[in-house]
Amino acid sequence: QVRLVESGGGLVQPGGSLRLSCAASGFTFSLYGMNWYRQAPGKERVLVAGITSDGGSTNYVDSVKDRFTISRDNAKNTIYLQMNSLKPEDTAVYYCNARRYIDFWGKGTLVTVSS
Repeated sequence: QVRLVESGGGLVQPGGSLRLSCAASGFTFSLYGMNWYRQAPGKERVLVAGITSDGGSTNYVDSVKDRFTISRDNAKNTIYLQMNSLKPEDTAVYYCNARRYIDFWGKGTLVTVSS
């Protein structure tokens, strides 16, 4: 059974940091590209960051470049999203995605940036 379980969300003040984790099981993790998406209230789900199966290449949406860092540990079947200098507009549900020929999704973790 495929599972992607996100954790690490919560309430943080503007300028603060959070680290999201996504623990994967039920598939060959090291063969899949992994992504973080987010969906703000009333908006579509959008890609935030991605990392290749071997971790050798990453990509980011412009709005989070130089603030967010995606990484993976293939020995632990886990990906991470380090989020620094958080802004209110980063408030969203963050979803973990595994992609090769098909997509797997987690249920999401809520990040709220507010004073």
